[in-house]
Amino acid sequence: MKQYFSFQWHITDECDQRCKHCYIFSEDNCKKLDSMSWEQMQETFHNCLDFCKVYDRLPYFYITGGDPILHPDFWKLLELMKENGIPFTILGNPFHLDDAVCQRLKEYGCEKYQLSLDGMRETHDWFRKPGSFDISLEKIGCIKRAGIRAVVMTTVSGTNIDEIPDIIDAVVEQKADVFAFARYCPTSGEKEVGIEPVRYRKLLEDCDRKFRKYEAEGCETYFNKKDHLWTLYEYETGAFRIPETVEEGMIYGGCNCGNCHLTILPTGDIFACRRVQNSKVGNVFTDRIADVWICQMEKYRDYARFEKCSKCELLAWCRGCPAVASGRDGNFYAADPQCWKEVV
Repeated sequence: MKQYFSFQWHITDECDQRCKHCYIFSEDNCKKLDSMSWEQMQETFHNCLDFCKVYDRLPYFYITGGDPILHPDFWKLLELMKENGIPFTILGNPFHLDDAVCQRLKEYGCEKYQLSLDGMRETHDWFRKPGSFDISLEKIGCIKRAGIRAVVMTTVSGTNIDEIPDIIDAVVEQKADVFAFARYCPTSGEKEVGIEPVRYRKLLEDCDRKFRKYEAEGCETYFNKKDHLWTLYEYETGAFRIPETVEEGMIYGGCNCGNCHLTILPTGDIFACRRVQNSKVGNVFTDRIADVWICQMEKYRDYARFEKCSKCELLAWCRGCPAVASGRDGNFYAADPQCWKEVV
């Protein structure tokens, strides 16, 4: 198991946007906005630290929402993080950032702040909120001036796939520290990402070419190949090779679900993965996370059940995205809909 364990912690549903692909409101646009109390946040925090102590892992928090900065006890939580020497990243919106706020985030120990760009101006503002494209690009500089790493994340679907190369150019121009993309996971009545496998491979090929060009030019943006199908692509191109010595049954990479990651919602519900709609495994207010990990979470480590990946030589390194597969028909172990590899 990896040294670090990541907790994606949604402390509130409060948000300035109602994004068209938001998981929070995918089933109910009028849902009650949930939010943890200060007492509940303290309880959750110590439950997480207890888990890490039991399993000898180093905790890392991705604090998000909604927009976490809108929680009335947001800064008290960051003080708690600082007191315990815990590193963290904020996944949030750009609307409440300025130089003073970013400097304060840095003083509490914020390492990265992740923003979203889901298309060029017209497409992004259609997905999220009018004006948010320009303000997101503007705040990259604000984040960086405070000494925090500015991360830009894109959710790829059939709606915006043709704009990804242009997004990369925009992000590089603003000197973002990290850029990554992952696929949209179907929710509610939608069952498809809207991308054919061959088209998705072509996107990876185009992006790889663009990444290499920028890296050769000394670009300071790090291109995080987050989607696990990058492993398949690089295996085919020779950039990734299976090591000569491999321990049987060992998992070396791929999806972190069941390995070094879980999600906590404002209700206290624990999800194996936020992007897997039916992956609730417990609740932090009633369950000890250390117990949930070896009981309810075990099924997400049953790699032999993967219908396609278990027959593939890349099982220990790839497995595609089970969340995208699950979004289509509720089957966590189904084949990744964008995987183009033929497996006998």
